[in-house]
Amino acid sequence: MNGREVLRHYRQGKRNFSRTRVKNAALHGVDLRKIDLSWANLHSADLSETDLSGANLRGSDLRQADLTDTNLEGVDLRGANLYEAMVSRSQLDQAKSIDHMILPDGTRYGQ
Repeated sequence: MNGREVLRHYRQGKRNFSRTRVKNAALHGVDLRKIDLSWANLHSADLSETDLSGANLRGSDLRQADLTDTNLEGVDLRGANLYEAMVSRSQLDQAKSIDHMILPDGTRYGQ
């Protein structure tokens, strides 16, 4: 599935994209509130300026993803891999849970 397909299905009301591999995830500046991307592969995704508030990203692969200015308020990031992702500490402070997450510098949070 690519980013356009995810967006099309999301706009049609689908919210569960758990375990989806999203190729060429160019989802810059879109509204994806309360989406379930748990255990999804979003490696190198462009999610900059996207509203992910209330989303489930538990266990997701966000390595090298661009999360610049992304709204992470209330997001479940438990176990997510954000190695080399572009995200600020203040954004992560907005998340609901970041236990056992791999931070952009490669350290594991909450162990």
